[in-house]
Amino acid sequence: MSRLDSVLNIEDLRKIARRKLPKPLFNYIDGGADDESNVLGNIRAFDGASLVPEYLIDVAEIDLSTKVLGREISMPLFLAPTGMTRLFHHDGETAVSKAAAEAGTYYSLSTVGSTSIEDVAAACDGPKCFQIYVMKDRSLTREFIQRCKDANYDSLTLTVDIPVAGNRERELRYGFSMPPKLNLAGIAGFAARPGWVYRALTHPKAILANVAHKIPEGSSQSTSLIEYVASQFDPSVTWDDLEWMISEWGGPFAIKGILSAADARKAVNCGVSAIMVSNHGGRQLDGALSTYQALGPIVDEVGGECEVICDGGIRRGTHVLKALARGATACSIGRPYLFGLAAAGQAGVTKVLELLHAEIERDMGLIGCRNIGEIGSKHLSSDS
Repeated sequence: MSRLDSVLNIEDLRKIARRKLPKPLFNYIDGGADDESNVLGNIRAFDGASLVPEYLIDVAEIDLSTKVLGREISMPLFLAPTGMTRLFHHDGETAVSKAAAEAGTYYSLSTVGSTSIEDVAAACDGPKCFQIYVMKDRSLTREFIQRCKDANYDSLTLTVDIPVAGNRERELRYGFSMPPKLNLAGIAGFAARPGWVYRALTHPKAILANVAHKIPEGSSQSTSLIEYVASQFDPSVTWDDLEWMISEWGGPFAIKGILSAADARKAVNCGVSAIMVSNHGGRQLDGALSTYQALGPIVDEVGGECEVICDGGIRRGTHVLKALARGATACSIGRPYLFGLAAAGQAGVTKVLELLHAEIERDMGLIGCRNIGEIGSKHLSSDS
């Protein structure tokens, strides 16, 4: 029997990932900033909302399809960008993008991905988005946009919630870096996972594939991710830069990391196609609004003028339905598919998408909805 046959939910995959990954890498996926209150807070905010079902409705046929950032997708859920995915499985972004394409949904590649824009495009024939972090070297941003045009990406996303790096103490405690710059705790964590070490040694090294050409050839400097962000990402990015990038791209464009209605309004005025309501999975500003808390006011402000995507805290199909009932167009996930990837490579990511697709479909039937358009505020309790 396959290890995945006994997996019933995302938490099961998280437990497998914890057993398979060296402790520094698992804690990189699992952890957040400061006291990590937002990591669980995102999930608990969804759990605290209550659905109101309606019955005696014919739900023999249920359609989960919807449209996001210019593309039809199979369900109101897609894969958000995550950095250095090949650290968690040697097939990395290639495996994740293939699983997304087979499931008929979007895959988002990160600026700090370990597979290039071009290689992901060659591997993935499904909807693709590239997520930009604006570098101090603006020519690199122009280069990213042109490379995405040449590789036929469908959309771009600008992540704005990292003007400075968050204080991720789990990473500091275990010496997580790229390549690993280990303290005693980190060494012990890798030594306890010889299978991962063997695969890492017998497969190509994980690198920042989309910016590798900017690093001096032959450089042996071990630059931590936190240090890299601090030295290369530009804290001076403004709304003017957003307008310029939207104009330069000329296609569907999302902004990720918005938590306030005021910022949502500014983003719409700049011409975004979608707002991704996100607190970076609790990895930046601890104690910020949960994504579900922020979703309502943003929908009230700009809903109908652009797509609104809820990113962070999704672990169940009911979480997706609660977001849709509050006005979201769709949701995106990061940690869940990384748990799946670490557990079983592409098959693990596919398992995540199958589980959540099945849950969304079943739960739509249970609340009396036959398609995404039928889900509305009447399906949420008044105090949710």
